[in-house]
Amino acid sequence: MKSTYIRLSLLMIIVHLTPFSNTKSIIKNLPGFHGDLPSAFETGYVEVGDNNEAQFFYYFVESQRDPSRDPLLLYLTGGPGTPALYPFMYQIGPLTISLERSTKDNITLELNPNALTKAASIIFLDLPIGVGFSYATTFEASKSGDSILALQTYEFLKKWLSMHPRFRNNPLYISGISYMGIIIPVVTLEVYKGNEHGNQPHLNIKGYFIISPLTDKFSDFNSRLEFAHRLALISDDIYNSAKESCHGNYVDKDLNNVLCSSALQRMDECTSGINPSNILEPLCEDLDTDPTCSLDRIYLEVWANDKDVQKALHVREGTVKMWQLDNGNFHRDSENTTYSFDIFSSFVYHKLLVDRNCQVLIINGDHDMTFPYVGTMAWITSLNLPIENPWAPWFVRNQVAGYRTIYRKNGYSLMHATVKGAGHSVPVYKPEEASVIINSWLTSHTYLRDY
Repeated sequence: MKSTYIRLSLLMIIVHLTPFSNTKSIIKNLPGFHGDLPSAFETGYVEVGDNNEAQFFYYFVESQRDPSRDPLLLYLTGGPGTPALYPFMYQIGPLTISLERSTKDNITLELNPNALTKAASIIFLDLPIGVGFSYATTFEASKSGDSILALQTYEFLKKWLSMHPRFRNNPLYISGISYMGIIIPVVTLEVYKGNEHGNQPHLNIKGYFIISPLTDKFSDFNSRLEFAHRLALISDDIYNSAKESCHGNYVDKDLNNVLCSSALQRMDECTSGINPSNILEPLCEDLDTDPTCSLDRIYLEVWANDKDVQKALHVREGTVKMWQLDNGNFHRDSENTTYSFDIFSSFVYHKLLVDRNCQVLIINGDHDMTFPYVGTMAWITSLNLPIENPWAPWFVRNQVAGYRTIYRKNGYSLMHATVKGAGHSVPVYKPEEASVIINSWLTSHTYLRDY
């Protein structure tokens, strides 16, 4: 903790000698990529807070199709604590690090054939403060939490669109993955309420989409038992024993309930060797002894910490000592955490958005045990929405790519889609399928076409 205070003190000295302003820089080339980038690319900082003490770093990529009309996405990463460069490079961005052609000494970038930026402009945001290249100028501003982050994200959006007025009329969607399922509905509701109260600038909000969302910190974890049973990871005997003895609570173990504890212990024995992010993939227990499990992490950390890369990205020198893919300060069990996990469930925000003209897409990989699809289906059912199109397959290349259900109530619509064979990070495990379902959903709402 003492070293943290020392680093922050040095940082404050550096940044107070530097004039503050919302800044943006156009980037035409990046180390590791040969030639011009496929579309306009910009990075910059947006100041948030009463005294501009929070400096949020973003990457903005214009759509390769028609940036004047295509949707504008704000994409929030999971964790909390995953930097925006990870989804930029390995999920939905225009470029990716070639794991086959790269070495630690020579990182090679290539085009992502399934980039969402082919049909949408995307703002990738480093958040919370302390993640990626975002930083604070005071120790107090380095503290964050679910509620604070939602309000800061809304403030960021207003300031960003004030800096980029030509995108104010583009259809705006708040989007992201995993833990941001807690934050995204809160931010989206803030945008709608801000518009209703006349806040400026007016944001052309149309809805939101979330991949593999955490929605409720009890029910999503609790759904793992049913998921494990459906996917044949535990037997009927274990499942029925847990159902009968645990009284519907498989998360908060009652040590005095011997039958429940025994059933859950048997479940742990059956699933402890399973990769929860994708039960079909190997479990990498020791990344140090098996570096092939973490080449994406290794190469991205090498690339992002390269001084030439940071110069090309126009990162403010001296503001971030080391770029980290996983910042331990945002772990729930960290002694030094500066993050408050103060929103237990975002379900109530989903429910409030049903009364708005809001378009929603929820995506689950059907082999994700982190936040299983069965938990998502449970809270969607609890919204009590009329079903417009019942559960049915959707296709890619004439093959079943997953299943979807469409709900509609007045001006509100929600599509829930599963992706067959995908794990938690759907765009990593099934990149083409993820691109197809998101692009077709965006297109259907932006250009009023059916698919």
